[in-house]
Formats: sequence, C-alpha cells, structure tokens
Amino acid sequence: MTRGSDRADLVIVGGGTAGIIAAKTAGGLGARVVLVERDRTGGDCLWTGCVPSKSLIAAARAAQSMRTAGRFGITPVEPQVDFAAVMAHVRGAIERIEPVDSPAALTDAGAEVIAGTAVFTGPDELQVDGRSLRFRHALIATGSAPALPPVPGLAEAEPLTSDTVWDLVELPARLAVLGGGPIGCELGQAFARLGAEVTIIEATDRLVPREEPRAAIVLSAALSADGVRVLTSTTVTKAAEQAEEVRLDLTGRAGTSVLDVDRLLVATGRRPRTDGLGLETAGVHVNEHGYVAVDAKLRTSNRRIYAAGDVTGAPAFTHVAGMHGSIAATNALLAPVRRIDHDTIPWVTFTDPEIAHVGLTEDQARQRHGDAVRVRLLRHEHVDRAIVEDDTDGFTQVVLDAKGRVLGATIVAPRAGEMIAELTGLVARRGRLRDLASMIHPYPAWSDGVWNAAIAESSDALQTPAKRRLTGALLRLRRAR
Repeated sequence: MTRGSDRADLVIVGGGTAGIIAAKTAGGLGARVVLVERDRTGGDCLWTGCVPSKSLIAAARAAQSMRTAGRFGITPVEPQVDFAAVMAHVRGAIERIEPVDSPAALTDAGAEVIAGTAVFTGPDELQVDGRSLRFRHALIATGSAPALPPVPGLAEAEPLTSDTVWDLVELPARLAVLGGGPIGCELGQAFARLGAEVTIIEATDRLVPREEPRAAIVLSAALSADGVRVLTSTTVTKAAEQAEEVRLDLTGRAGTSVLDVDRLLVATGRRPRTDGLGLETAGVHVNEHGYVAVDAKLRTSNRRIYAAGDVTGAPAFTHVAGMHGSIAATNALLAPVRRIDHDTIPWVTFTDPEIAHVGLTEDQARQRHGDAVRVRLLRHEHVDRAIVEDDTDGFTQVVLDAKGRVLGATIVAPRAGEMIAELTGLVARRGRLRDLASMIHPYPAWSDGVWNAAIAESSDALQTPAKRRLTGALLRLRRAR
C-alpha cells in the first residue's frame, strides 16, 4: 500500500508467528495488508524460543548418547563439549530458517512491511514513527516477554531469561533454573547434559504442574538421572550478586538454605507486550493480567481490531499463535465465523523423554464429567519399540468419557510429540479411542502405545454381558453348520 492509497484492509502490529501467518493469509486473499515490526520479523520462536532451544537440545542429546552407550554394548565416553561450537550450531539453525520469516518473504506474500513502533491514535488509525496509517481492521500480535518474579535482589543479579540465555559465550559451571515448567526443564536438562551443574527450583510440589502427576514423576526421575538437582516446594526469597557468583536464599520443605551458582536462569512466566501501544485510545480492553481481552473469534472490544497469539493470554505456543493469526485474518477480512477451541490444542515439553498432551487431564475431566470418566493407561514396558531401545519408563494415557470418547491424552516417550496428533484429532471431533483399533499402525513404532491402548479399549468393549451373549450365539451358530 502506497502513501497515497486508501486505508489498509488489515494492519498487523507485530512480526512474530501470529503476525506472519496473518500477513501471509491476508496476502493470499488479495487484501491490502501492512505489517509493522519494531525489531526483527520471526518473533520469539525463531530468535529466542523454539528454534534455538531445540537446536541446543539436539546437541545435548548427542552428548548424552555418548555417555549412555554402554547399555547397548558400546564403550561409553565422556564427550568433549565445545560450547562455542554448540552455540554456533544454534545460530546456524536460526540462519537457515530465518528466510521463511523475513521481510522479503512477507513482501513476496503480498504484505507491505514497515520497520518502526506502532501506536494507536484512534479506533481506526495508528502511527508508525510519525507516519499515519488508517485501517479497516487491525491485528495486535505483539507477543509476550519473560517476566521476573518479585524476589528482592533478583533484577540486580542480572539473571538470564529465555531471551538472553542465547548470548552466553561460556558454559556456566553452576546454573540455577528458577521455574520447573517446560522452559525451565528443557533448558535445565540441556545445560546439564552439556556439562553444567544444574539445580531446578520449583515453587509447587512437582515439576510441570499442569501435566498429569505421573508425567512429572517420570520427568523428575529422568532429570535426576542426568545429574539435575530438583528442588520442589521451594522458593527463592532473596538473590544477591557477590564477587563472580549469585547467592540465592531458599525456603523449602527442610527449612532455609543457601545456594551459590555462577548464573541464574529465570523461567517462571511471561507478560504481554502491550506497553505504549495506545490500547485505551483505540478502545481495546485488557484483562486483569494485562492481556488483550478477546472472544472466541479473537475480536477485541473494538470490533475493528483483533488480537492473536501470546498477547491474548492464550497458551504460549507457536502453533497456537499461527492458528490465531489465520483465524484472525480470515475473520477480519471475510466474515467473523471461525472460532478457536483452546481445549483441543496439543503441546509438547521437549525434554527427554518428551511429554505430549492434548485436551483434559484426568482431574479436569472428572471435574467436568464426574465419575463416569475412565482412564486407559498403557505403560511402555509393554511397547516393543521401547523395549528394543531400552527406554521403557514412559506411558500412554487416554482419558475417556462414559461412551469411550477421548477427552484428553498424555504421552511420555522419546517421540511423544510425533505421536500426539492422531489423539488430537479424536479430541477435536469427540471420537472414540477404539476407532483407532482398526487402523493398521506400523510395527515396531512408538505409536504402538496408542494403537495398543485402542486395541485394549476395543477388546474390553466386547466383554459386556450382552456382547458376550451375542458372540456366544454366533459361535454356536457357526459350529452348527
């Protein structure tokens, strides 16, 4: 859109995943779309989130495989970790993926990309560094940023976050991770496998508290086996930088203690990036936590303006932001008919083993559906692929309603993230687990856990008195021929 043209069909504020997908969707529809980004396109996923963290995890997995080769009859060795080379590998992965999210790629998709800071100046207008842009619709996709908890001395101790940890040039000898959620556990395990002495500090009574309790038990054991010290029900009451280390005052089950480390990584939560946007001027309301309030169609209180991704307080995953961007763009440009269903969103914690989840946990399902809820649990000690790889600590758990429909599922396994999709489909369409029993799965694969759970469900469905009478009658009829 040129300076002299009419107002844009869609102005997008933010060039992360939600903004990029929205821009490409709008461009594909032939709309006049403008994307405003104050920093660099690609967002947290490309620069500080998914891509660098999974690159680091891959390097750490390679190191750990050298230590644990003895179980396969191969002489184990302690790897020589070149941390600078590891970080070069991380940067290389970013560089290979970046062109897909670049301004040039967005321009090719039909969007005008403007570098600058956007501020709403009215319900249908904003300014970018003094340039006015009028719009028919706008999309707020500014994301979120790491938040520091209110611990005395914490900010002064210059902690690392998931944004700044990638600036490290040397591996910390001693690393404390504040927060035992997905980010804390992923990075904590990775740094431990690369050679750091890692302590994870979690305020609740278990790691990854939104997951099934049995998943947290398996993960805690895996981290401990990797040399990670796990402190649950523990809080940091004070942080102080002294000499070349950080001292943490802790309060836990056993009372108070002190922990000295070289670096501290904070992974306790995030906050929306809404400062300075002029949301009040635009008539856009935020909730009590500062996130932009939206309905199921991602509309804000100003019906011209939509919001997508982390800034809405939705689960902070790239795939959620991408779906938000697609829904918001089509709703704004065509008709507001598409809705987001957060109950059907899968997620994966990329530790080793991975934890993949979709839908309701067992406790959530019982709260909504009562005692009719059933749980189908298959431990991976009964999965042949797990046996041959000597990795049998995981499980497949499926939560069912009274009719056998899938309400939720959790998989703990080395490739759990690759296995959760077919169960996500069942959750989304309220399908029955036993319907998978007739679908042939490859053998031996990790997905045998899902298939065997479905076969067991199908087999049990035949054991009701009525069905046993029916099968008995059919057998007698066949014998009489």
